[in-house]
Amino acid sequence: MAASEGPLAGVKVLDLSRILAGPTCTQLLGDLGASVLKVENPRTGGDDTRQWGPPFVKDGAQDTDLSAYFMSANRNKRSIPVDIASADGQATLRRLAGMADILIENFKPGGLEKHGLGWESVHALNPRLVYCSISGYGQTGPNRDRPGYDLVAQAFGGIMSLTGPVEGPPMKVGVGIADVMCGMYATVGILAALRHAEATGEGQRIDLALVDSQVAWTINEGVATRLTGEAPQRRGNEHPSIVPYALYPTADGHVVVAVGNDAQFRRFCGAIGLSGAPDDPRFATNPARLENRDALTPLVEGAMSRLATDAAMAAIDAAGVTVGPVQTMPQVFASEQARARGLCLDMEADGATLPLIGNPLHLSRTPVTYRHPPPRFGADADRLERDDPFEE
Repeated sequence: MAASEGPLAGVKVLDLSRILAGPTCTQLLGDLGASVLKVENPRTGGDDTRQWGPPFVKDGAQDTDLSAYFMSANRNKRSIPVDIASADGQATLRRLAGMADILIENFKPGGLEKHGLGWESVHALNPRLVYCSISGYGQTGPNRDRPGYDLVAQAFGGIMSLTGPVEGPPMKVGVGIADVMCGMYATVGILAALRHAEATGEGQRIDLALVDSQVAWTINEGVATRLTGEAPQRRGNEHPSIVPYALYPTADGHVVVAVGNDAQFRRFCGAIGLSGAPDDPRFATNPARLENRDALTPLVEGAMSRLATDAAMAAIDAAGVTVGPVQTMPQVFASEQARARGLCLDMEADGATLPLIGNPLHLSRTPVTYRHPPPRFGADADRLERDDPFEE
């Protein structure tokens, strides 16, 4: 395998997923070199997110089916239209499943069984296949048959209870983070199962729930809840276990500061003109600062608000303490750092430039590749006539 082909070159992925969790996973597999066939329903015009806009890529003055939302999770894939409800469509998908290394789907539990494409049927057809099922609540449990979207997962899984202003209502994260993290867990599980299949010839099913993955990444707050039995407090931009670690006002804006230990706290205070604070027993240690958060926060906010943003960042950075600006999304993509790291990715398709976000993985020997732009619906229908539709 040439290094430029990617570590998953030759791996064949049959993608029966839509929206965001599954497509996030299959895009990542595609970036790593896998050949991905995205199956889309010809009766509905394909993946729902094709119409989740504006904004859309335009063809002249007309919107296309390439919304920003769809493009965010669907590069390095080929789009094939298959009607899963028809006998011909089911026969096509069984043929493709027999050739694939990985199948990923996000139908409701039991949804593919009625089409002869459930785990048992496909496993009998292709025993080495890794079959990943993503659903709202998983294949078991009392909520098994309930549908699930990112918003519901964030609500049910607890993260909304932790997010937002202290006195405000529960609030979702600004992007579909439950979907995205579910896609990441799916990728990890698939690669683990693929290694097992390659070593033994034995495929397996991965049962992954949107809610399960969301609960898993509550991390320290989730474990603290299990330890104490108490609901964590919503703290806005503050940290439950570290002080100071928050958004602070400056004379002309805001910055974020993360003080990780007592030595950093002393240097931070010196940088902003609070040099006496570390000698106050109320603030000398992180546990003490947590206990006296309400007394310390006004002091820090007062000192910070007297400094201009650039001056505050320069002084705190010089003290070896983590500080950063609060950027808008246009500022993010205009930054030299984003461009240096390859996060501003432009791909060409039919004479149009598609502005995307690059993959954050940097592999020294087998880097990610960008071979195929996000496809128009059904753009690769002719592949179904080939002996090997997965062939790159």
